[in-house]
Amino acid sequence: MTSGIKGSTDWFGRLPEQLAFIGLYLALDAVSFIHPLWGLNITPWNPAPALGLVFLIRHGRSAWLATVLAVVLGDFVVYDFEPLRWPLLGTSLVLAAGYVALGSELARILPRDSLLNTRRALVTWFIGVALGTLLVSLLYVFSLRLGGFLVPSGWWQALLRFWVGDGVGIAILMPLLWWLGNEQGRRQLLQAIRQPESGGYLALAVATLWLAFGIGGHNGFKLFYLLFLPIAWAAGRQGMAGAIICAAFLQLGVIVAVQLLDYSAVTVAELQILALAMALVGFFVGVVVDEKRRTGTELRHSLRLAAAGEMAGALAHELQQPLTALRAYAGACERLIERGATSEQLLAAVQCVQRESARADATVRRLQDFYRAEPTRLESVALETLVEAAVAPFRNQAEQEGVRLKVNALPAVSLWADRLQLEVVLRHLLANAFDAVGDSPRHPRRILLSAFQESTERVCLQIEDSGLGLTTQHAARLFDGPAAGGAGPLDAGLAISRAIVDTHGGRLWGEAHRHRIFKLELPVEAAPGAPCRPGWPGRILSGSGTREGVHHA
Repeated sequence: MTSGIKGSTDWFGRLPEQLAFIGLYLALDAVSFIHPLWGLNITPWNPAPALGLVFLIRHGRSAWLATVLAVVLGDFVVYDFEPLRWPLLGTSLVLAAGYVALGSELARILPRDSLLNTRRALVTWFIGVALGTLLVSLLYVFSLRLGGFLVPSGWWQALLRFWVGDGVGIAILMPLLWWLGNEQGRRQLLQAIRQPESGGYLALAVATLWLAFGIGGHNGFKLFYLLFLPIAWAAGRQGMAGAIICAAFLQLGVIVAVQLLDYSAVTVAELQILALAMALVGFFVGVVVDEKRRTGTELRHSLRLAAAGEMAGALAHELQQPLTALRAYAGACERLIERGATSEQLLAAVQCVQRESARADATVRRLQDFYRAEPTRLESVALETLVEAAVAPFRNQAEQEGVRLKVNALPAVSLWADRLQLEVVLRHLLANAFDAVGDSPRHPRRILLSAFQESTERVCLQIEDSGLGLTTQHAARLFDGPAAGGAGPLDAGLAISRAIVDTHGGRLWGEAHRHRIFKLELPVEAAPGAPCRPGWPGRILSGSGTREGVHHA
């Protein structure tokens, strides 16, 4: 008893929504009442059931009564059927029961949060709609025949016309209404509409409608295939959202055209079948595009997670420099306090501590963002600034290990990039270079970082060391990670480094050579000046980090 009272309360609480649904249903019924077969609710285009099915799926049993009222009122208010109307009440109830049953079945086989943007969901939905509307059409036409509203020889024509009208109306309009009833769907539709490209394919839709009906309409509609062009464009560029928008726009254009040109009911039914095929092609193309995008996103995220372990060594190296500096500055503060230093001296030391701690914190946060697949924070950064920041931590190491570290003159270009992420990549490549020369018996030990412009849009950084070079097989498997047997002790973090570079629209690879060579290609924001070709002569960063000028071999 309590549950019954609660259900009744919920229904009355939704009364404004129920009345709005009934009003919109009747409006769609009135607009689509074209070429009615014998004055009955049998037209070549019937979009109102699409609204009813979406309402039933969203609200379940609480929408049953409103759906029945909408269907019955449609038969008695919208349709101009002169004979006795009361016998039509039975056929209206049969039709309403059929829609309720179809809506309940679709709600069972389709998840409520689904946007019909997977091939499985789309096929399931379309088969359910096709078979369901066929069954509803059979029941409705049979009830009309029993009521004496159809002649014996007219039942097949009525069945085909009703099935086409309901099937086309539901198949084309239901995805749009389904997405509008979902917050994520509404957001994607608005985002697609706001794109300038949407105006392009909608303008193409208008042009193809004019060609199909204006020029080809009196010649057997031989130009109707042109309508596939705008929906293929929309689906290929914007996925399911673009296909839904373009399909609804084309359907509206087809209906307006057949009304203005006063085509026969048979011709309209044929056009609707073509419109259905056009919409389904667009939907399936859109679904494939959406699935490809989702798969790419999931693969990139999986790569980040899989490479997290490999990046541990690089992360330790990144944090070693600021942590070592923090210990040194903390010890300096203790000694200054013991000596009774002035407040200015202590303040300077504390500021150094704050700077190094901020640097460590920034490194950790950006790597955490990368693992969580959060958006890359892009900014304009000069190539020279990026390289100097990456090389700076290695100056003392070069002096201690007797490594000759050089940086050639760099092109005066800027990158549109996440500075900290690219610093991680460069420092990791430099750390590998130091490991390579440390394990190599060759002398002198040398590391060269150079850059040159391959075009006005790309710049290539090259890190070459005097260590043992890569073999062709090793270079091919270098970025596969330890699970694939591709990464060794010197290659830790290369997989995640390549993932970072990929997110910036660049490339990272190793070359088989007698020396160890890595190349990093990135798009540039601006590329003034002449290109700088790589080579050993260049600006030297000595062990102490001072610039000694340009040295020629």
